[in-house]
Amino acid sequence: MMKRSNRFQRKERPVPKNCGFCHNKTEPDYKDAVSLLRFTSERGKLLARARTGICSKHQRRVTREVKRARFIALLPFVVRA
Repeated sequence: MMKRSNRFQRKERPVPKNCGFCHNKTEPDYKDAVSLLRFTSERGKLLARARTGICSKHQRRVTREVKRARFIALLPFVVRA
């Protein structure tokens, strides 16, 4: 049996699970597009909880607010290279 190469065994660095929204007692808002950019990749895709470190409740709200901001053109749907 062939041994898998190292590119399949890559592990991402864990992100500490410190939800900034819970800590500051705030909620994500679609009007604050600058802060929502932290939760999207450089290509415009939403980042997972494992990459952002926020709790599941706020991850769902961030997802909803990013979609709202995209709909009213505060954030792009796709970032072209």
